[in-house]
Amino acid sequence: MRRSLLLKITALTATGIIAGLLASGTPGARGEEKKLKVLVFSGGEIHDGHGIGLSVEKTLKDDGRFDVTRIEGDLDALVAPKLDPYDVIFFHWTVGEIKEPQKRGIMNAIASGKGFVGIHSAADSFRGDPDWSAFIGGHFLTHPAYRPFQVSVTESESSITEGLDEFMITDEQYILDFDPRVRILASGLWKGKAMPAIWTKPWGKGRLCYMSFGHDPRACEQDIFKKLLVRAVRWAGGVAGE
Repeated sequence: MRRSLLLKITALTATGIIAGLLASGTPGARGEEKKLKVLVFSGGEIHDGHGIGLSVEKTLKDDGRFDVTRIEGDLDALVAPKLDPYDVIFFHWTVGEIKEPQKRGIMNAIASGKGFVGIHSAADSFRGDPDWSAFIGGHFLTHPAYRPFQVSVTESESSITEGLDEFMITDEQYILDFDPRVRILASGLWKGKAMPAIWTKPWGKGRLCYMSFGHDPRACEQDIFKKLLVRAVRWAGGVAGE
């Protein structure tokens, strides 16, 4: 009887441990992957920030691995501590001006260990602000006409570009002045010279990815853009792989 009771207690303890692992998401658990909390932030002049924000929000929600919140046109959403709930901030904003509390809010949030994914005009936000250019890793100079162009992967060891070699995309190619210390993952030719199309860089404890694609909702609806977007957000959030 004592042996039977001991076996029963052991079985209950093991069951409790397994249940705890599944609930906590610790290594060895078979529960679902914890969703990254993503803020999709868009706005500014010139580009269709509304349409781009909607397209990006839908792509991330359709993927099923993200908890997505979308905010449009309100730079005060960047002021501390409003970014605290998020793991990754997606960013698309064109020109305009940013106030010091807004700028410090997002830069300090990323430096604390959050992820950042900026597309296209994130390199043309707050034009002339040296702090922002240093944060992004470069700034917009000019662009040729909206057209199909080839992009070549130069760094395939990143989970963002893993398994890719080259691809075509229809978009507005940004010509950029950039910090040579960024890690260039892909580039496209312009007047015979390679121009970065995707790069990554650290910012404090955080991870930043910039992709020059995403001029309008049509560009954001391309399969290759969606693939790179999902990968970039997962990379920025510290999750590797597809």
